[in-house]
Amino acid sequence: MTRILAAAAALLLVTAGAAAAHHSFAAEFDSSKPLKLTGVVTKVEWQNPHTFFYIDVTDEKTGKVTNWAMEMGSPNGLMRSGWTRNTLKIGDKVSVEGSPARDGSPTGNARVVMLADSGQRLFAASSQGQN
Repeated sequence: MTRILAAAAALLLVTAGAAAAHHSFAAEFDSSKPLKLTGVVTKVEWQNPHTFFYIDVTDEKTGKVTNWAMEMGSPNGLMRSGWTRNTLKIGDKVSVEGSPARDGSPTGNARVVMLADSGQRLFAASSQGQN
């Protein structure tokens, strides 16, 4: 009986951490303001519950470079959409369509990512539309 309780407690702790890390799309991102960015990949974090990649985007008017964090779906969801852990590499030029963060930070939720070298257009297993 003690083993069962210990296993149940461990499972509860693991799932509580994952649930706390997940968030509502509508609470964090604004789908009414389409976001389109082109930049160079600087970092990729292939992890649960959301994969992130970072791109340096240069403002055409000012020349200022801003590093944007782009959220995608889980690695499992991305793999079902044709991604692998090596689809995005540091130095790759990409174009992204998605939604910006509501707080005005350089963060977005990617819906589609287009790889400049191959022209490949991949869906980002976005959480848009889910609460």
